[in-house]
Amino acid sequence: MTRTTPPRHRRLGRAQRGLTLIEISIALIIVALLFSAAVMGIGTITGAKAKGAAAELAGTIRSLYDSAALRGKTCRLVFEIPEAKEEKATRYHAECAESAVTTSRDRDTALRDENRDREQTRRSRRTGDREERSYLASGGTAPTTDELMEGEKLRVESASRFSSFTSEELAARDLPSDVRVSVWTRQQKEPVESGVAYLYFFPQGYTEKAYVYLSQGDNTWTLDVSPLTGKVNIAGEALEVPR
Repeated sequence: MTRTTPPRHRRLGRAQRGLTLIEISIALIIVALLFSAAVMGIGTITGAKAKGAAAELAGTIRSLYDSAALRGKTCRLVFEIPEAKEEKATRYHAECAESAVTTSRDRDTALRDENRDREQTRRSRRTGDREERSYLASGGTAPTTDELMEGEKLRVESASRFSSFTSEELAARDLPSDVRVSVWTRQQKEPVESGVAYLYFFPQGYTEKAYVYLSQGDNTWTLDVSPLTGKVNIAGEALEVPR
C-alpha cells in the first residue's frame, strides 16, 4: 500500500531545503569577505606593495640616469610626498633642464624655500580665483585667454628652469597610498619625509648618492643609488643615513 505525503509536509520540506541554500550562500559570501580581508592583511604584513613599488622605482631611476647622459642635460626625479596624516599617495615624475645645470649644496635650505614658494603660489592662485569671481560678479570683463596664457607662461618660466620630461618608462606615477616614502641624498642632513624631494642626474654620467625609503606597515625597503653607475641596490631594511 502506497503512502502519500501530506501537502503540509511537502511544503515544509521545500521550505527547509530553500533555507539551507540561503544559508550556504551567506556562508560563501562571508568566507569570500574573510579571504579578501586576509589577503589584504597579509599584503600589509609582508609589505608586498612597498616591495613592488621599490622594484618599479629602481627601474625609473636607472632609465632617468641613462636619459640624462644621452640627452646631455641635467634631469631630476621629483617626489611629491604628502604629510602622514593626509593619507594621500606619493607622486613622482621626471623633469629635465634645458642644459647642464648644477645643484645647491645646501639641499635642506633649498627644499624649505621651494616648499614655501609652492605654498605661496597655491595661496596666490586661490586668492586670484576669488578676486576674479568677485570682479566678474561686479560686472567687470574677464581677462582674455591670451592674457591668461601669457601670464601662466611667465610664471612657469620664472619659477623653474626645469620642465617635465616624460616617456613610456618615465611617465608620472602615484605610489600606493599606504606606502610611505622618504628621500635622502648626500646634500641633505636628514631624509625628506613630506613636501618636495629631488634626486638629480647629470649629463656627465653620474647621479647623487641617495637612499629612497619605501615603507608599508613594519616593513621597509631602501633603494641604495650608486652615484657613479646609477645602479640601484634594493635592501630589505631601512639603511642608516651616512654621517
